[in-house]
Amino acid sequence: MKFLFSLILLLLVLIQVKAQKVKPALNLTKGNTYYMISSTKSDILQTFNGQDNRIKLALSFKMAFKVNDILDSLYSMEVSYQSLNMKICTANGDIEIDSKTNDSLDIQSQMVAAMVDKTFNITISKSGKIKSVENVENMITNVINSFPQVDTAKRKKIKSQFIQSFGAKAFKENLELATAIFPEGYVRKNRKWILNTRLESNMTANLQTTYQLLDITDDCYLIRGNGIIVTDDNAGATSINGLLVKYHLTGTMICDIEADRSTGWVTELNLNQTMTGNFEIQDNPKMPGGMTIPISISNDQVIIDK
Repeated sequence: MKFLFSLILLLLVLIQVKAQKVKPALNLTKGNTYYMISSTKSDILQTFNGQDNRIKLALSFKMAFKVNDILDSLYSMEVSYQSLNMKICTANGDIEIDSKTNDSLDIQSQMVAAMVDKTFNITISKSGKIKSVENVENMITNVINSFPQVDTAKRKKIKSQFIQSFGAKAFKENLELATAIFPEGYVRKNRKWILNTRLESNMTANLQTTYQLLDITDDCYLIRGNGIIVTDDNAGATSINGLLVKYHLTGTMICDIEADRSTGWVTELNLNQTMTGNFEIQDNPKMPGGMTIPISISNDQVIIDK
């Protein structure tokens, strides 16, 4: 009888463990600084006049996020780059832009170096959604304008490129891939939830991701995401280097995330995106009638917190 009673108690405990509900979310501390170290490799293949043109990109950075204030479910954060490196490999040669360079003749690296430790502000919810990004484009403008030795036309072009890569829309889009991952309510192990994200930096697209809580440990949440990406055919064209471009792409995203159980901050993320389709360069004086170019894109990203 005693054995049977003990067995029943054990089964009750196991049932409770199995039915354990949790609410993964950001639970940050005012005054604390959290870090994000990201490394992304992109492989882009374009077919132009029957010839393949391959471009390889590598982008790595370290960022610091200091919690300045907490208001209800929102965190006000001060953000800064700690380092930034970008490599572009094409058939015509390679380019590297590095915040750690000491080459005074490498103007773009010097500009990136000038961005380091310059702060801007974001507001982020406990669910990881970015509510606002403020002053990042002013910061970029001030950095570019601090190089008067570069002629006005070139500064304007570099500023446009930097804002496209590091401006408010691009920053929000990139950060939310690692933060906007949490369910609205409580979930059990193996439960799924769906989140929709609007991508609006280089192209306008919709990302629908099904997340699943794979496991709950003493230290972390293990989450997997499977997403579908579809560009918005109703969106307007994007201006790239003075040309109006419209994308028609579909693709997938797969990510595995480890988030700290006490803070919700991502300690490790591994993500892969693939997209295929084409982009249209619209009619312009340099290319009368425009052109449609097939393209495939593969992105692999790793994020850690230290």
